[in-house]
Amino acid sequence: MSHVYRLVISCPDQVGIVAKVAQYIADQGGSIVEANHHTDPVNSWFFMRHEILASSLKEGLEAFETGFKAIADAFEMEWYVSDSEKPKKIALFASKESHCLADLLYRWHENDLPGEIVCVIANHDDLRSMVEWYQIPFHHIPVLPNSKPQAFADTEVLIEEYDADVIVLARYMQILPPKMCEDYAGQVINIHHSFLPSFVGARPYHQASERGVKLIGATCHYVTEALDAGPIIEQDVIRVNHSQTIDDMRRLGRDVEKTVLARGLRFHLEDRVLIHGNKTVVFES
Repeated sequence: MSHVYRLVISCPDQVGIVAKVAQYIADQGGSIVEANHHTDPVNSWFFMRHEILASSLKEGLEAFETGFKAIADAFEMEWYVSDSEKPKKIALFASKESHCLADLLYRWHENDLPGEIVCVIANHDDLRSMVEWYQIPFHHIPVLPNSKPQAFADTEVLIEEYDADVIVLARYMQILPPKMCEDYAGQVINIHHSFLPSFVGARPYHQASERGVKLIGATCHYVTEALDAGPIIEQDVIRVNHSQTIDDMRRLGRDVEKTVLARGLRFHLEDRVLIHGNKTVVFES
């Protein structure tokens, strides 16, 4: 992959944003290798993501950012620039089910995940040997009814020690405390085994079976204090019918869960997801 800088912008919509940004990049000698932008006409809000070839900037990234501040202030932009050669650090949270965790570990091992898995934190010890085969640190922190505050405090200590940029709940099956959701807003990604907003909470395959649905799915979303109600990143579905049991749905659903989580995480790692309120704009490659 080429070494690129990713310029990500959201701001109130007005005429001239694209032209001004493009002209500034050109003045810096920048070569745009991917360009995306979107206007939300309902909220009059503008979103942009540009990939700029790093070697093309005449004065380097620091000078680019310093000069860009004047444009950002003029258009009231929320913005940042990320470096593709500084991959985000990922902390994976797991429980007993292995399919999502195993899929992400395999993708990382095959250099198919543009991030660095720094640790796995689990509330059960079942998956330790699998994780340690990949030579990734495994931490077992039980989450018991009478010790949840301490367990999550210990978990946050590890997150800070590993300097994790993103937390992935790979079927962690625990509800994070509100303070943790607030502290890591926009940094915690969950996979829920239903096509949200249908079948929120526990046992969604049982709920789907009882309702007699013909489609089941999975949803990758950011975690907020509201259960299974954070901004959605990615979703997919698979057809089912009256003859399939809950176990059949669970088996079919696992394949959807792991692919949806992997896609959603990749979008986040490549700075393709812009959060606005409780919705997202996702600039797919």
